[in-house]
Amino acid sequence: MVKLYSNFSIKNIHKGSIILIGNFDGVHLGHQKLFKLAKSYKKKYKLKIGVINFDPMPKMFFNPSLKNFRLSSNNQKLDLLKNYDVDFIVTKKFTKIFSKTKSTNFIKNILYKNINAKFIFVSNNFRFGNKREGDVDLLVNYEQKYNYKVVKPKPLFIDKKIVSSSLIRNLLQNGYLSKANKLLDRKWSIQGVVQKGRQVGKKVGFPTCNIDIKDYVLAKPGVYAVKVLRNKNSKYLKGIANLGYRPTFNQRKILLEVHLFNFSGNLYDKYLSVEFLKFIRKEKKFKNIDQLRSQIKIDLNIAKKTK
Repeated sequence: MVKLYSNFSIKNIHKGSIILIGNFDGVHLGHQKLFKLAKSYKKKYKLKIGVINFDPMPKMFFNPSLKNFRLSSNNQKLDLLKNYDVDFIVTKKFTKIFSKTKSTNFIKNILYKNINAKFIFVSNNFRFGNKREGDVDLLVNYEQKYNYKVVKPKPLFIDKKIVSSSLIRNLLQNGYLSKANKLLDRKWSIQGVVQKGRQVGKKVGFPTCNIDIKDYVLAKPGVYAVKVLRNKNSKYLKGIANLGYRPTFNQRKILLEVHLFNFSGNLYDKYLSVEFLKFIRKEKKFKNIDQLRSQIKIDLNIAKKTK
């Protein structure tokens, strides 16, 4: 059972552990390589593994206009991290006061006094502390004084590019869903609550579930083949989704609309997980409803054949 903390006051059983610090947005193949290495340290040194991450992500905190950025929600991330032999996770609320913590105080008071880390896993570009003044070199400088060892794993390269959350966001934004899914090692998904919409899909003949994507990254607006999970114990339902602005109906708000195959029932206020299988086409404005309806039928045939 993974222990979840909202601050650095952790139990004694978790002190003196291997600590991984980062956003781990998406928990992609690069992150997975890191956790596999940490697992080997766990086995060798008989230590527990802990993760320190922040919510909101610091980049989003310092850039309020950055609305659509996340690859995974915080709940998704926690669920994914549980698959990698992690013993505890600290999700620290990132606030203005916390952002002003001096880098040396972060090392002394948090990593040493509170956590008593024995191994600290960070990426080479890791920055921390007030105005991002702390870096990996600073962490290394304090190794002997505070009795820990910094581990800087080499990044994972695929097709001559470093696997990173930024790369995957870029792939999704440009419609390269299959490449993004490959680097995530899973189907990219959006989780959210079904809301009551304008009933546009129903009028066209294809009723949809409307989901607010909140702060998820906006993948290329368009039509996607998807599969949907209502809860962890249910079966997947195949469907088709439109992600975007519905230009035919002059919609301004970004919306995820999902039409499920062979399903009837009320899903309002239900929590759904929508997995994106294939990018079918980009969003398009049609002259009239009949044109849209004809195109939807073509899209449906493609989505139904998608595995």
